[in-house]
Amino acid sequence: MTAAAAPDSSENPSEPRRYASGRQYELRRGDALAVVTELAAGLRWYSRGGVQLTETYGDSVIPPGATGITLAPWANRVEDGVWHLHGKKQQLDITEVSRNNASHGLLRNASYALVAESEFSVTLEAPVFPQHGYPFLVRHRVEYSLADDLGLVVRQTLVNDSQADAPFVLGAHPYLRLGETPSEELTLTVSAATRLVADDRLIPRSSEPVSADTDLREGRKVEDLDVDVALTDLRFDGGIARHTLSAADGRSVSLWQDETCPFVHVFVTREFPGRPKAVAMEPMTGPANAFNSGDSLRWLAPGESFTMTWGISAAVDAAA
Repeated sequence: MTAAAAPDSSENPSEPRRYASGRQYELRRGDALAVVTELAAGLRWYSRGGVQLTETYGDSVIPPGATGITLAPWANRVEDGVWHLHGKKQQLDITEVSRNNASHGLLRNASYALVAESEFSVTLEAPVFPQHGYPFLVRHRVEYSLADDLGLVVRQTLVNDSQADAPFVLGAHPYLRLGETPSEELTLTVSAATRLVADDRLIPRSSEPVSADTDLREGRKVEDLDVDVALTDLRFDGGIARHTLSAADGRSVSLWQDETCPFVHVFVTREFPGRPKAVAMEPMTGPANAFNSGDSLRWLAPGESFTMTWGISAAVDAAA
């Protein structure tokens, strides 16, 4: 699959799967196209007017660098995979062996079932069954839709089917791009005043005002950045915080998040396949290791649900 061509999404549910990321759900509206995957309810493709706005990957591979996946019942990391529930130690599987952390929740490799589908939207859902390290029964439901303005809107809902309160952090892991413009030539602007200071295992230990590479409020060239950092104290305007990659010709692509998501993790990497630099902007309801720090950790009562909303918008026409 080339960068200029969206994945073939014509798979018949009655046929054998042909993609490492499972069934592909295609949404079209006007000049907007989105492709959502069965695996991890992930976003594999989003474009406007043929301009690719998210990083993607081949048919036979799983999402590199967690590209586009959704995250539940925690986002980011749990240190040593250990936390305590009412004084009792809980041990999660270690899924980031290099740093000895439990990473990116329990549904990264899960198949999401189809709940509803239309021309402009699709809703997928997967359960988290009670298990070692997380003794709760919850459901993660993800709805992708193309709005009237052709922007992409994503609603992630967690439902607690347990008989006890369940802790959680929700998040998502999209990588943004702007067509064929090299990402290192773009300017990254993030409306955050505080950064979480993490150790070499990316576990937050403190916080401080943004400075140097982490102060992105006035925009910084991606070629000058090498960051893997959680940011907070976002500037919300009308209940929305917006973070943007922009080109010199006036084109731009933005990730936006509502006030249920007070954190964004910014990851600028040289390791994305086929790209000199790639930029992930990850909306999160809480930071890494919230199961231990308690920072923005939420609890769902039995039968309750919680929804976070984020999306992607773009201006794909160059200024005159």
